[in-house]
Amino acid sequence: MSETRSESTVRPAAPAKPVAGAGAAFSPLYRQIKALLLQSLVQGEWKPGELIPSEFDLAARFQVSQGTVRKAVDELAAEHMLQRRQGKGTFVSTHNEARTRYRFLRLAPDGEGEGVRAESRIVDFRRIRATAEIARALDMRAGDGVAAIRRLLSFGGAPTVVDDIWLPGALFKGLTAEGLAANRGPLYALFESEFGVSMVRADEKLRAISADADAASMLHLAVGSPILQVDRVSYTYGDKPVEIRRGWYVTDRYHYRNSLN
Repeated sequence: MSETRSESTVRPAAPAKPVAGAGAAFSPLYRQIKALLLQSLVQGEWKPGELIPSEFDLAARFQVSQGTVRKAVDELAAEHMLQRRQGKGTFVSTHNEARTRYRFLRLAPDGEGEGVRAESRIVDFRRIRATAEIARALDMRAGDGVAAIRRLLSFGGAPTVVDDIWLPGALFKGLTAEGLAANRGPLYALFESEFGVSMVRADEKLRAISADADAASMLHLAVGSPILQVDRVSYTYGDKPVEIRRGWYVTDRYHYRNSLN
């Protein structure tokens, strides 16, 4: 597949020039181009998995050098929003891509090896009203509708992760228990392909706790067993929060892995 697109696929845009007299608020030109590229992602100009215009075409569109565009694209690729493919071009990242679909699942087996593929089961799905805490985290109003999911992940048949997930009801109007049960891929891939909501980054807090009766029952543990609690807020483009997730992890044979840059 060629990286170059025809002129008709590139929307005209005003030249991206630094703002004179911006002072302390001055932003490097490549950061301005990055912001414009992000704007195109937010507006859905390029869909997940889709090839974006070449650096040559983008440089012409924004009236800057290819080097400036390359720096902007490099940052978006480092943030996993774009993905470069040698000889093919640059694509919008997608959770349907094999190499990225489990990048938000940070549990890894102790020792060497790839581990066991996760088996997912939806335990519960319902529509509820957002509590003040959920509404605040999702930038909603208390009482607004949310979709609530409980999901169990097992590895090698052993229950390992319980996730409670809350999603803005307005963004996931067509989400049903039947649709979730029929899904055979990652939830984030389903959210992306069926509802147009891409999870591009997340903030997490981790703490070691003792399993209460609910978590212990789900994970086949004794009450009071040590588990890891992971609280996550996931964001789509434009830093819009679109998911709250609280997970309980069994870590006797697994550990939570992260990379710090």
